[in-house]
Amino acid sequence: MLDHIGFAVSNFLNSRKFYEATLEPLGIGVVMEVTAEQTGGSSHAGFGENGIPYFWIGDGEGMLRGRFHIAFAAKTRADVDAFHQAALAMGGHDNGKPGLRPHYHEHYYAAFVLDPDGHNIEAVCHTPG
Repeated sequence: MLDHIGFAVSNFLNSRKFYEATLEPLGIGVVMEVTAEQTGGSSHAGFGENGIPYFWIGDGEGMLRGRFHIAFAAKTRADVDAFHQAALAMGGHDNGKPGLRPHYHEHYYAAFVLDPDGHNIEAVCHTPG
């Protein structure tokens, strides 16, 4: 099961306006924003429903060459750890060790790896402990 998906856009502000207007009739809107300071480089807007973002856009010139970000939902934090270990064992590259990412929310526990093509693949658990 997927948790969320995100990709870079060439003009963040214009794309955000486009998606806000385009998705509004579907009941989908911006429910979270993450700043460049929080991520270490780029701004993101998370679209979703009921306070839960599942579609993200972000600025990032380097990601416009066909790479993408995808996150898979994990039931436990141990599953996140196991995902990270298995990916590294299969030749993936660490892009964020397992741990809490409280700038998203207090229980956001995730790990990130780059697959063989450089795509950013994530496993995330939203439950405490």
